[in-house]
Amino acid sequence: MFGPNRNRAASAYQRINVETSMHTMDQHQLVHLLYQGVLEAITAARGALARDDVALKCNSIAKAMRIIEEGLATALDRENGGQIAQNLSDLYEYCLARLVQANIHNDDAILEEVARIIGPIAQGWSDMKNPGAASSAPDSVPPVGHTVTSEG
Repeated sequence: MFGPNRNRAASAYQRINVETSMHTMDQHQLVHLLYQGVLEAITAARGALARDDVALKCNSIAKAMRIIEEGLATALDRENGGQIAQNLSDLYEYCLARLVQANIHNDDAILEEVARIIGPIAQGWSDMKNPGAASSAPDSVPPVGHTVTSEG
C-alpha cells in the first residue's frame, strides 16, 4: 500500500506544514520555538551520549548549534537591543563554544550546563507573552550547581 515514496511524501507534508505555520506565527512564537528546539536537541544529544550513539549525539549537538547560530543569534536586534542584545550575543557565543567542547569530549556535564543556561532564558521569554504564568514561577532561580530540594 505504501511504497518507498511514503517517507518523502511525509517529509514534504511536514515541511509544508512547518512553512505554513511559520507564516502565521508572530516573532515571539518563532523565538520561543527556537529556544525549545535548542533544549530538545540538547536533550536528544544527552540521551544519545548515554547510549553511545555517536551519530545521533553529533547530529543533535550540530542541530542545537545551528539553531543558536542561525536562529537566535541572527534574530538579535544589535542596533536597538543595546546591552541586552550584546549580553545575549556573548551568551550564545559561550554556549556554542561549550557545545563544541561537549561534542569533542563527550561531556554530558557541559551539555547540562548549556541547558541550564538556555532553560531560564527560554522560560523568561515564554513568560513575557503570558504574564500570569510568571507570577506562578519561583521568585528566584537557584544558582548554577545548586540542587533544589524540599528543604531548600
